Amino acid sequence: MREQRERVIFLADCQSFYASVEKVEHPQYKDRPVAVAGDPARRSGIILAACPIAKSYGVTTAERLGEALNKCPDLVIMRPRMQHYIDVSLMITQIYKEYTDLVEIFSIDEQFLDVSGSLRMFGDPTTMAQSIQQKVLKQTGVNVRVGISSNKMLSKIATDIWAKKNESGIFTLPKSDIETLLWPQPVNKMFGVGSRMTSHFLRLGMHTIGDIARTPLPRLKEQFRARFGKQSNIQAEVMWRTANGLDDSPVTPGTFNTAPKSVGHMITLHKDYIEMDHVNTILLELTEEVCRDCRRKGYMGSVISVSCMCSPYEDPTGFSRQMKMLDPTNNTNVVFEAAKTLFYRYWDTLPVRRIGLTLSNFASDQEYQLTLFEDQIKLRSLDKVTDKIKDRYGSAAIIRASSLTSSGQALERSQKIGGHYK
Repeated sequence: MREQRERVIFLADCQSFYASVEKVEHPQYKDRPVAVAGDPARRSGIILAACPIAKSYGVTTAERLGEALNKCPDLVIMRPRMQHYIDVSLMITQIYKEYTDLVEIFSIDEQFLDVSGSLRMFGDPTTMAQSIQQKVLKQTGVNVRVGISSNKMLSKIATDIWAKKNESGIFTLPKSDIETLLWPQPVNKMFGVGSRMTSHFLRLGMHTIGDIARTPLPRLKEQFRARFGKQSNIQAEVMWRTANGLDDSPVTPGTFNTAPKSVGHMITLHKDYIEMDHVNTILLELTEEVCRDCRRKGYMGSVISVSCMCSPYEDPTGFSRQMKMLDPTNNTNVVFEAAKTLFYRYWDTLPVRRIGLTLSNFASDQEYQLTLFEDQIKLRSLDKVTDKIKDRYGSAAIIRASSLTSSGQALERSQKIGGHYK
């Protein structure tokens, strides 16, 4: 029986991706600290990406723009161009596919590559990683860091802890070396462990990744149940497997082409909304976006979820509730009525700062329930016509009158992708 070869997995990460793309296209800022942030004109928002020069001043991703400017007054702020970043990311994906057809998008700037079957053609893993770095840099101007290991989890860890820090931007973490290399690392360096989970592990007396890895799994589950409740067994096992470098998941191209479990949109408002009419405008805009996405994907949802966060940020209140509708639907008017029912059932009338709406529990839109009170065929035809117009001319080509009021956000959102400017 032929012995199965160990896989060779890369996690390729684009350094300061948004900022790198902007510096390539604005060479006058080559030696200047550059950051991409929310809205430079308003001097508001958070830092989405900062170049290495900006980071040397202490500027960090996700901090408020004002705080970054206090650290680095000469910081050059660029407004994000999300569609352009997506286009560059797709260009980089095509470069990766020159080395292997097994490329899985993990995020806009990170991708997994299974190069196990490509080594004979391109040489050893380090040589291949260097070739990828050179080609991406030449064609896009973006530096790529590569973590190398035998599974996705370890390659991700190799990138985050070591490849991002060393001069070559490449690091290999063999599974045989995790006890000497990975286990001495502090728990906050482990993938999936944030500040809150770090505090929990420290209270449990676990200061290093090795402390988690050496804890018998039944014991770790017991400790998690005592701290987080009965439903924490899966979380405990994920943490234990991560610490031990265990990951059997394959590199799966087309991950984002699988059927969604839910479709949702959320908006953080520029100011507090108090009036019902203003809130209804936002609920309707979110409903239109969600239903249009569902129609595009060919789904109808029977479960609607509405979430809300109320001011102040320092001590927010809010809710997240769901309910089942009578029949699956992707009709905007039907879903909007359900959204209002759910929202006003739980809203405590405090100023609203964030609202989210989601449809789930999908059925195909090829079969639907006819009713005596609504002309379903006419409503579906109307939806198709408006969707086609928006697809061709933009989402703002047809807009409801309420969105033209001071409370409407649809026009501004039509200029954005994922909450950021195209």
